[in-house]
Amino acid sequence: MAEVRLEGIQKAYGAVGILHDIDLDIAHGEFVVFVGPSGSGKSTLLRMIGGLEKISGGTLKIDNKVVNSVDAADRNLGMVFQSYALYPHLTVRDNLAFPLRMAKLGRDQIAAKVRDAAALLQIEHLLDRKPKQLSGGQRQRVAIGRAIVREPKVFLFDEPLSNLDTELRVQMRVQIAKLHRQLGNTMIYVTHDQVEAMTMADKIVVLKDGHIEQVGSPHDLYHRPATQFVAGFIGSPRMNFLPCKLKAKEEGRGEIELRDGLSSWLPVQAEVVGPGTPLTLGIRPDDFLAPSGRPGELIVEIDVDFVEHLGSATYLYGTALGEHIVARSPNGHFHSGRGGRVALVVAASDCHVFTSEGKALPRLEAPKSWS
Repeated sequence: MAEVRLEGIQKAYGAVGILHDIDLDIAHGEFVVFVGPSGSGKSTLLRMIGGLEKISGGTLKIDNKVVNSVDAADRNLGMVFQSYALYPHLTVRDNLAFPLRMAKLGRDQIAAKVRDAAALLQIEHLLDRKPKQLSGGQRQRVAIGRAIVREPKVFLFDEPLSNLDTELRVQMRVQIAKLHRQLGNTMIYVTHDQVEAMTMADKIVVLKDGHIEQVGSPHDLYHRPATQFVAGFIGSPRMNFLPCKLKAKEEGRGEIELRDGLSSWLPVQAEVVGPGTPLTLGIRPDDFLAPSGRPGELIVEIDVDFVEHLGSATYLYGTALGEHIVARSPNGHFHSGRGGRVALVVAASDCHVFTSEGKALPRLEAPKSWS
């Protein structure tokens, strides 16, 4: 079993704190992705798990064994980094075999492990080439293969696809996800690309300023963000935010009022805030609908500045209530052109509400009788 447990993990350089009381459980076989903006501490946290950075405080356990003072080479982890770090003078075969030779394995055992890893990654035809003869995607597969041959308990990936072009990134995402299914190992993956996180992870850890903002499945983080930061970070295009205030509340729902005086009852637990309290309404671009006149719809009028046609979708960029806003056209097209105005609606159950501290008000499913 390859469980990883972080208990109160801290990292500081002198008096400067980088990571603060990180608590996290990673189950055996999980694919966990660390995401966050630059400086959030995600790569530092991965390097601490790998033994490349010293832990300033807290406890790190792998397989229920404390490894704070265990050298990186003795943690039985496979590491893959942004730079491929291949030996340019060695063939692919010898690059894959190098860590096994260092471990003093027999020739036949090395040959078998190299053969199995190459077959798994579909690079058998590249074994006699040198790194300069490979594409970026092929080099990254060799780097992953070099980690596989060691049969580690946990794989650590630190932005491994950053140097690849868009098409290769998609191909390698599929390759790594397939590899996870085949091997069943625990994998911890760092990226700044939330699309990678959403498409690959079993569980996402969102970091900000050295703190964990939220941990959950991609579905949970997208549909139930715990904070305004997570709501804006997860999803592309990002969530729209409109200022509002609480007008009234009842058990299990609250009436919010926008700047233009329009109000609507939303299925949020507003008991923790009082009437008149400033709030922020969050709406995902893909949740806009064409008006239907059904009860419970919140109307948003958008002054359109730019229309982006992507073939499968059309996005409208403009302003609403003095704020920048992006909306996916519910009809797949938009003919008004620059300077036009369009009225779209969003269902009450798709709205998010955040306090002035950036905390989400818990949402409930709206009964059909609400209006």
